[in-house]
Amino acid sequence: MILPIVAYGDPVLRREAEEIGQDYENLSVLIDNMFETMEQANGVGLAAPQIDLSIRLFIVDTTPFVDSKGLSEEEKNEMNGFREVFINPIVIEEEGKPWAFEEGCLSIPGINEDVRRKPTVTIEYYNREWQLIEKTFSGLIARVIQHEYDHIEGVLFTDKINALKRRLISRKLESISKGIVDANYQMKFYKPRKAK
Repeated sequence: MILPIVAYGDPVLRREAEEIGQDYENLSVLIDNMFETMEQANGVGLAAPQIDLSIRLFIVDTTPFVDSKGLSEEEKNEMNGFREVFINPIVIEEEGKPWAFEEGCLSIPGINEDVRRKPTVTIEYYNREWQLIEKTFSGLIARVIQHEYDHIEGVLFTDKINALKRRLISRKLESISKGIVDANYQMKFYKPRKAK
């Protein structure tokens, strides 16, 4: 089932998400729905807060990056078919000299900016089969993981760009939060409750 993606401006995107247990209701169905939603929106990652669930869960599928320019054959092979579920992840270490790469976000359509991140991340997480894994990732896979991990910490990629660029996109961000946006997938916009 394709789920609506929460747009910039919704407080759920700013919350630190909660851990879940193995008995989380319909977890397997939720994961399937998240993959279907991400694929329909042509994304490479999706975090639970983006579908209005403040839980520590995100998914990644870097296969669409295989056609990116400037990648070595080794990088293309690593990304082709890399599809993983991250439950209750904890970043253990980020290493290396930060590098810039243009990022976007399904919750912030139409905005892409260079974000500097360290090239290697070591992360501990449970996979879909609820096996505890500790693994080190590099390059674009690491970047997608770092981006999605930020979501469960209440951080958006726009928080990581310089102040001038943030000011330049502030009107676009405000428009997105008001529902004035052209996205080719279903979105959910925050409507604050009016005081009685």
